[in-house]
This record gives sequence, C-alpha cells and structure tokens, in this order.
Amino acid sequence: MSNISKLNAQQLKDIALSLQNKVETGLSKDNTEVQCIPTFVNPKTDGITGKAVVLDLGGTNYRVAKVDFSAKEPEIHPENGWKIDLSVMKTPGFTQGDLFREQADPIGEIKIEGNLPIGYCFSYPAESLPNGDATLIRWTKGVNIKEMIGKPIGQTFMDYLNTKKGGKFTSIKVINDTVASLFAGLTQSGYDAYIGLIVGTGTNMSTFIHADKIKKLDPALNIRGLIPVNLESGNFVPPHLAKEDDIVDQNSDNKGAQRFEKAVSGMYLGEILKAAFPDDRFENKFDAQKLTTILSYPDIYKEKYVKTARDIYERSAQLVAASLTGLIEVLISHNSSVKKIRLTAEGSLFWSENHNGKSYAELVTEELDSLLAALGHKDVHVDIVRISNANLIGTAIAALS
Repeated sequence: MSNISKLNAQQLKDIALSLQNKVETGLSKDNTEVQCIPTFVNPKTDGITGKAVVLDLGGTNYRVAKVDFSAKEPEIHPENGWKIDLSVMKTPGFTQGDLFREQADPIGEIKIEGNLPIGYCFSYPAESLPNGDATLIRWTKGVNIKEMIGKPIGQTFMDYLNTKKGGKFTSIKVINDTVASLFAGLTQSGYDAYIGLIVGTGTNMSTFIHADKIKKLDPALNIRGLIPVNLESGNFVPPHLAKEDDIVDQNSDNKGAQRFEKAVSGMYLGEILKAAFPDDRFENKFDAQKLTTILSYPDIYKEKYVKTARDIYERSAQLVAASLTGLIEVLISHNSSVKKIRLTAEGSLFWSENHNGKSYAELVTEELDSLLAALGHKDVHVDIVRISNANLIGTAIAALS
C-alpha cells in the first residue's frame, strides 16, 4: 500500500518554516541547500521602451523572438517566438560550437534592424555577474557540455554572433527562467512584492530581496535596493517526505540533489507512482501527463492507481503551497507592510487540469490561503497570474533595463 497521502496542516507548516529558515541561510552564505543566487540585473518597472532580441533556452526547446515595447502591450515577433527542438544538445559529444551554431540559425530568420540589446533566458543553474552576464555553474536536464562550465554564457555567444555571423550586438543580459517570470509580473504595478514560480518539468522560485538582507553580497559591489534572487529551490530537502520519495531519489542520476523537485515536478510524479507499486509493471516514460490522464479517466485504470495518482498530484500542490508560504514568511519578516503579492506562475503542471476534481492552480491557491491564515497572515493576499510568453517578456525587460 502506498505511503503517499495528503500532508496535514502541521506538516505543511513545518515545511514552510523549514524553507524560510533555509532561504535565510542561503542569503547569508554561498553553496547552501537553497542557493539564493542574486541576479545583477535591475529591472525597470515602468517607462520601458524600445526593442530587444530574446533567446530562451529551456530543457528541450529553444526560442528566439523580437520583443517591441513601443505599443501599450509588448509585441512579440513572430507571435510566441521562433521555436526549434534542441533536444539534440543532450547527445554525448555535443560541443559548445554545435550549440552556438544551432542557436544562431533562428536569429538569422528574424529581421533585426541595428544593434538591438539581447536578453538571454537560460534555464540552468548559473551565477549572475555584476555586468548582467552569468557563468554556468552546472548543467541539468540531461545536458552536459563540459567545456562551457564556469565560463560566461552571454559574452561568449555574443562574440560568436558578431565574429561568425556578422552581428553588431553590443549588450547581452542573462537571466534564469524564474527571474524572467518574476520580471514579467512587473508589467502590473501596485503590489508590495512579486514572486516568480515554475512548476513544470522542474520547479523553482524567485523574488526580490533587499540588498541589506543578502549578507553574502560583496560590500565592494556597493549594491542598494531590491535585488532579484533565484532561489534554486528545487534543491530544498523538505521534512515529511515518504519512502517512495527516497526510492525515486535512489533511482535518479543525481542522488541526494533536487529532493523537492523530485517530490513536486512533472518529470518525477510518474516515478513516484511506480515506486508506490514496486511489483507492478509500468511503461518507461511515465510523467505528469500520464498521471493527469489517470485522474481524468479513472474508469479505465485500477482504483488503487487512481487513488494514489490523486494523492501524488494533490501532495505536489500542497508542497508548492507550503514552499510559497515559507518564501512569503521571508518577505513579511523583512518588511511587515507586505500585504499584496503578485505571483507569476509558469509551467505545464501548474496550469494542468484535473477533469474529476480541482485543478492544480486551485489546489495551490486554497492551501496557500489556509496556510497563510494559520500563520497569522489573513490580511496577506496573493494574486496568482498566468502571463502568456512570460519568459520572453521578462527577458526583454532585462535586456532593456
């Protein structure tokens, strides 16, 4: 019988407070469980004008677009961006040269006039540099181009475009995908705080933290005001995980890492179901999409699978709500006047539907409200929003800031 069950109110509180504690640790020193990586790009919140070229490198897809801020709403050309499948980058022996060639091709398809600034949304762990570039910390999602680790991501690619492709680019800003969704949220003002959240293949969060609360910042940088911080929260080890979570971790290729992600995100939910029934046979590729199919068509699956699939799905939403509560606790402890928060959520799992019950977003919203109330924050309101092309818009804001 499966050990996966919904978490109770006390367990969720423990998870929230554990994350709060680990975020504070990450803000004060390097190489911690929840890394809290400061991003040295200060986004404009209003008066954004001009055009930018945006590159968006995800786990399998790569998009290129031109984003134009001259109208009331940002315009994207082509609509939704020029998209190619770049899963070839996961093949052994794939080099930096191969990646740059693949990435440069679609840029040539877009009509670019003059030397527009580049915004680069890079969905892998990277350390932001004071000039707005970033160095690659490590590859994830099955990619491993060793010669790029520890090197600047933006400048090397911009140099390639200018020397090999006759480009005239002069500036490039590199940000993480959660930071891009955080910036996209800034298109609506009037909030006390902003959060970027991704719950898709993987999971992560970001927010703005005041520089004086980030104790690990080098004082020589002399940075003031709010700093975007990429938590890399998928690596959080929450209390109250089940034995199935341990099995999924043991069978993974990065044992001990990304424990929160392995309990929450789309890439692993099917693996948790398999771990709950070790004697049963399942197909190899069993992801969150498969899991939501079981929920939506319960009549054609065994009752035990349907019940466990529902528990896994609901627990994932509970864990996300608890981690958000922990992050909101950090924001409130830094500034007690935080009452209105805008949360831009991205990712296929977060916006998934369950035809026989509440959707994932509804589950997260309800749990978040009840947890905040239980911790004495009844007056804190969180608006969870979906912004189409949040990545492209947020990255263009970075390029034009």
